[in-house]
Amino acid sequence: MKAVLTIAGSDSSGGAGIQADMKTIAAHQLFAESVITALTAQNTLGVKGVLDVDPAFVGQQIDAVFEDIRPDAVKIGMVSSPAIVRAIADGLVRHKAQNIVVDPVMVATSGSALIADAAVDALVEQLFPRATVITPNIPEAEVLAGMAIASREDVERAADLIAARCRAAAETAPSFEAAEARPAATADELGIPAIMIKGGHGVGEPDAADDFLLMAHGERVWLHGGRIDTDNTHGTGCSLSSAIACGLAQGFAVDVAVRQAKAYVAGALADGLNLGKGSGPLNHMWAYGPVPC
Repeated sequence: MKAVLTIAGSDSSGGAGIQADMKTIAAHQLFAESVITALTAQNTLGVKGVLDVDPAFVGQQIDAVFEDIRPDAVKIGMVSSPAIVRAIADGLVRHKAQNIVVDPVMVATSGSALIADAAVDALVEQLFPRATVITPNIPEAEVLAGMAIASREDVERAADLIAARCRAAAETAPSFEAAEARPAATADELGIPAIMIKGGHGVGEPDAADDFLLMAHGERVWLHGGRIDTDNTHGTGCSLSSAIACGLAQGFAVDVAVRQAKAYVAGALADGLNLGKGSGPLNHMWAYGPVPC
């Protein structure tokens, strides 16, 4: 059985973060492992509090996972401080991790901020060059690209600007010192990830949820999809990035993994699960039949 590691924050309501990731991985019939970066007190109405995990302990968790059940892919979600970013980057280098998906989580579905501004720069500089795919939504892409996005042309331009930031980061990325003096990544091991800008926040057609994929080699692909009429979208981005990691763990090419992940999340949204008083969670197990009454 292939294993997928999620490095992210814990959502006490079970709809997003580590919990959504592990449900998604299990739904793909893969083995889920976790490294927790933060504890959150949250529900479908919002985030009540965030408690960061000590960066050294984040590194300990990574070592424990890789030294025993080595993951075939890694998904990185909520990382709220530069020190935790550094601990993750060091851990990935130490263990020569592959098939890395970075979801630059900045704001919860409820609108609550989940990441410090300084951590955004750290993500770009230290994790993006080591990623296979990054998955910003429209608001996150606006931050990363430094521009407003109001059209499909804007989406493509933003992807180009994010790619340029990734390229610059790869050229200047520091050589991370690893524990026990293991070799750090060299410049040749750094690259440009595929960039998937998620269209769930909408640009262009109001009834469309089209995603844009800029492949690492430059190919530009629009992934078309219809907008699903639901307010229950808590954990959508977490689930999508985890599903992409599942595809990569199984050996699928990036574009295939992305298409399959998009179809999985669309099914989970369309299933119509309705829990909580706010933006409720998806039904991660939708493919296994109706929810019993």
